[in-house]
Amino acid sequence: MNRHYDPHFQKDIVTIHPGEYFSTDEDIYIATVLGSCISIALFDLSIHLGGLNHFMLPRSNRTEAVPTEDEGRFGNFAVELLINDLLKKGAKHENLRAKVFGGGNVLESSGPKMNMTGINNINFALSYLETEHIPIVVNDTGGIFPRKIFFHPQTSKVYLKRIQKCGCPVEQIKQREEQYQTNLQKAKDTAGDITWF
Repeated sequence: MNRHYDPHFQKDIVTIHPGEYFSTDEDIYIATVLGSCISIALFDLSIHLGGLNHFMLPRSNRTEAVPTEDEGRFGNFAVELLINDLLKKGAKHENLRAKVFGGGNVLESSGPKMNMTGINNINFALSYLETEHIPIVVNDTGGIFPRKIFFHPQTSKVYLKRIQKCGCPVEQIKQREEQYQTNLQKAKDTAGDITWF
């Protein structure tokens, strides 16, 4: 996670990466770039407080405990961490609303070997929020394009840019997704405790 001043928005921007989350009532933006990952923006407009997470997989099926530094990579931890952080800062659960982004099939795989990561992430996010009784006011998920989002926690506004498939950033996102899949497969082969959904 890093913070810098952006002359276009004329505000500070906190950029989060996979496995991270951030919440605040400051007049800033929280930004991230998504491929098959999901970001959920949660906010309580009654106190102008909001936060954003970025997770890679719905849940961990590891038999041993997930290391604390890896918890935010899994949706079941990432959403809980963000909700708890907001509640500690004064949000009320009944006032929370959500905006959901990501879950794109950026590798464009199809057929019997189709990459289901994005779809599984979307299904998890929608189901989890329904279970938590948190209404979803915006759902921009799926498709084939990566997304860059800027979330303004004080107002809950989100600026979204679809990254078209004609430039270097898209190739970098594809490489990151492919590397992530390779790392997961290696972990599965050595530990035998990661299950694909």
